[in-house]
Amino acid sequence: MQRVRQFFRYDNIGLLYILPAFIYMMLLVGYPIISNIILGFQDVTVKNLARGTKHFVGLQNYITLFHDEVFVKSVFNTLLFTVVCLLFQFFIGFALALFFTRKFAFAKVVRGLTMIPWMMPMTITALMFKFMFSTDVGIVNYILKTLGIISQNIDWLTNSKTAMIAVIAANVWIGIPFNTILISTGLTTIPQELYESASVDGATKFQQLIKITIPLLRPTIESVLVLGFIYTFKVYDLVYVMTEGGPVNSTHLLSTYSYKLSFDLFKYSQGSAVANVLFVILVLVGLLYMKITMEGEENV
Repeated sequence: MQRVRQFFRYDNIGLLYILPAFIYMMLLVGYPIISNIILGFQDVTVKNLARGTKHFVGLQNYITLFHDEVFVKSVFNTLLFTVVCLLFQFFIGFALALFFTRKFAFAKVVRGLTMIPWMMPMTITALMFKFMFSTDVGIVNYILKTLGIISQNIDWLTNSKTAMIAVIAANVWIGIPFNTILISTGLTTIPQELYESASVDGATKFQQLIKITIPLLRPTIESVLVLGFIYTFKVYDLVYVMTEGGPVNSTHLLSTYSYKLSFDLFKYSQGSAVANVLFVILVLVGLLYMKITMEGEENV
């Protein structure tokens, strides 16, 4: 007992404060992750779940998945969905962040309104965009027909060629505020004297953007892109509410396909294997983010 008291004196006392959070994370996060990893190496279906027989099959679930056309398509869809969303979210968010650096009336109010998409529950946003992209009463078709761009309604969510466009549009709308607020915060750290000196030397706004803003925003941009990748790569509820992975698996992501295997087809082990693939990719990206942040702190 005396040794325990000595250990928690002075600097080690902080361990007592993080102990509850550590226990919480281990029970509600660590245990499910470990259990899911183990499940991915077993053969568990609805047939043998009640009997409690869990046969170890090694990498068979992963071998089966990599020969599954839907899984391969889900990987491609996830990468396509993530990259396209990141590009639009970043460039629109960057433009809005530059716009809000200007001082004008109601700037703070408008900036606050742009955060609404980020604060809204994902399911509410999904239902809203599902209605907007509906064939007969959707406002998207109405606007396009009013502008003369289309002559007949487009089946956005029931056509395999357009469903992904609708899902991407919804996720871009959600992610723009996240990019805007982080980039705006990064812009506030750039000294205004640099821009004033550049103006005196005759530098144009574009030259200031290329030579001053972007180089000094590099740590922020890297963080925004990596965090955006993590948030977008694991999107589930938005896609599930809007399309449920259809039509014809055209919008299935790794997250939605994992759910389908586990709770629609009752192939629990294969669903866990898909989730493990998703987990490994996100861990690798998370390690990359940690490396970027640590390098940024060392440079400071």
